[in-house]
Amino acid sequence: MTEFRPGGFQVLPIVVKNLLIINGLVFLAQVTFQQTGMFSLENLFALHDVHSVYFRPHQLVTHLFMHGSFGHIFFNMFALWMFGNVLENYWGAKRFLIFYMACGLGAGLLHLGVLYIENVPIMELFHSLSPDQQADLLYSPNFKINTATVGASGAVFGCLAAFGYLFPNSLIYLYFFIPIKAKWFVLMYAAMEFYMGVRNSAGDNVAHWAHLGGALVGFLLVLYWNKRNRRRFY
Repeated sequence: MTEFRPGGFQVLPIVVKNLLIINGLVFLAQVTFQQTGMFSLENLFALHDVHSVYFRPHQLVTHLFMHGSFGHIFFNMFALWMFGNVLENYWGAKRFLIFYMACGLGAGLLHLGVLYIENVPIMELFHSLSPDQQADLLYSPNFKINTATVGASGAVFGCLAAFGYLFPNSLIYLYFFIPIKAKWFVLMYAAMEFYMGVRNSAGDNVAHWAHLGGALVGFLLVLYWNKRNRRRFY
């Protein structure tokens, strides 16, 4: 496999197809409930800081199927199709599903760990407030602790890392025009995410550490599987 061009696959493997359908249906439900104002899916299913009153363990899984905008879900699902399609055809449905969910869980756990450290000063200030002031903040959407995280990006970054490891010399066509080898694309993207995560700019609402967590789990898993099976690079 020396090249990879979007559009080269005509048949969707079963796991990727169902992931696309589930993500689409969940996004439709998000938009519907948001417009009616009847119920907030984000409070229940999006990933929250462990200090938040909205945090639930199941959110480590459910946040992977939620998205913040049409652009967000479109690019995530396009990348899932583009890289996940190759991986599922290469591994089979069962292994790919295990891989995808493991990357998503790893992304969520690293994200929660970074949030825990970042929010220590906020929680110290919160505990210094009076009970009435704490009660006002506890369920407030403006309280930083209650900020929700959504998206399949962590799991998708795991797919990208695996693709770069298994097919390092395959060509990815940026903007359908500029060719770049997968290994360099993955390394540059990871370096950019690490820089942005460390920089932690004000107003940056991208979960860079979740992306890196998914990529790290994806790389470690494919490294382990590849050594066991002694597969060759393509």
